[in-house]
Amino acid sequence: MIADDDDNLLRALCRTLERAGHDVIRIADGGAACEHLGMLDPADVDAVVTDITMPGANGLEVMRSAHKLDPDLPVLLMTGLPTVETAVQALERGAFRYLLKPVDPDVLVQAVAQAVEVRHGLRAAVPDTRPGMSPPSSRARVELGSRFDLGLKRLFMAFQPIVSWHGKTVHAYEALVRTDEPTLARPENFFHAAEQLHRVHDLGRRIRHSVAEAMTHVPPDAQIFVNLHAADLADETLFSGTSALAPFSSRIVFEITERASLERVKDIKERVAALRGLGYRIAVDDLGAGYAGLSSLASLQPEVVKLDMSLVRDVDKEPIKQRLVASLQTLGGPLGITMVAEGVETIAERDALVAIGCDLFQGYLFAPPTRTFSSVTF
Repeated sequence: MIADDDDNLLRALCRTLERAGHDVIRIADGGAACEHLGMLDPADVDAVVTDITMPGANGLEVMRSAHKLDPDLPVLLMTGLPTVETAVQALERGAFRYLLKPVDPDVLVQAVAQAVEVRHGLRAAVPDTRPGMSPPSSRARVELGSRFDLGLKRLFMAFQPIVSWHGKTVHAYEALVRTDEPTLARPENFFHAAEQLHRVHDLGRRIRHSVAEAMTHVPPDAQIFVNLHAADLADETLFSGTSALAPFSSRIVFEITERASLERVKDIKERVAALRGLGYRIAVDDLGAGYAGLSSLASLQPEVVKLDMSLVRDVDKEPIKQRLVASLQTLGGPLGITMVAEGVETIAERDALVAIGCDLFQGYLFAPPTRTFSSVTF
């Protein structure tokens, strides 16, 4: 679905996507877009592209309607009048991408293709069990459980360096879960399956044991970032002094994912404090994306935040992103928060971030995730 009140632009955008092979629903104002989304089935639409400023309803209201239809529905917001405020609102409320007009046709096609790929990947991996949807059959759940068990058996960790540019050293590694079970090869599908089967704790424990097994091979002084699903905070084994990672707690940074689920965790502040009491540190991932970004800083009070790659991508070309990154950097300093820019892929992105004041970087420019602890040549 594309919504824009500029008829000529709307026609051009539709032609671009239709030539790329997409079926396009064309909507001329925000109010009509919200109304139309209210009548659709979640399976009827793979992505929404909407202007921010429109009559009837603005793009943020359209995004709200899209996420009411389906919280996982990707929404791409466009604007010709970018401001820090609208960019923050867009990214913090869950926009898949924030596109500046005039939108390059190739950029639009690529962004929509990525959104559709994510959408189809989630659908293919697990049955849909959201409220109001038909529950999966017993056979489907058994089949998913079998694939999940196989995924656990074939699980391994890949490690990607986090580097200090000024120090020209490897500061840390992020441990990224992988599996050789092909239907769960995408991490988001693996975790979504765990959620559907109510087995997030099984996956989390297996990940932590795998990281613990690898700790003897970690280079001296390097920290390890370990992703922690919000539901893991309710797993009492995490807080045991005899848990797999407890002997290495001073070198472990727990990176909280799925922050939108934090509200379901009772005594969140006390649980995070208990982890700190054991020697662990806390990081918030993907700041600048999702539904619970800045608010999670207050509840988690992290030592580290990771800047989402949606702000990093093409930061050298987009002044609004430079201003946003600079603002987040300024925000973190007085709070004692260290910022990591992830998803850095080009020298130009790196140099722009260095000019802003960033020092810690993660991305394919430096090294991809590997089963071993790779070194970095600066």
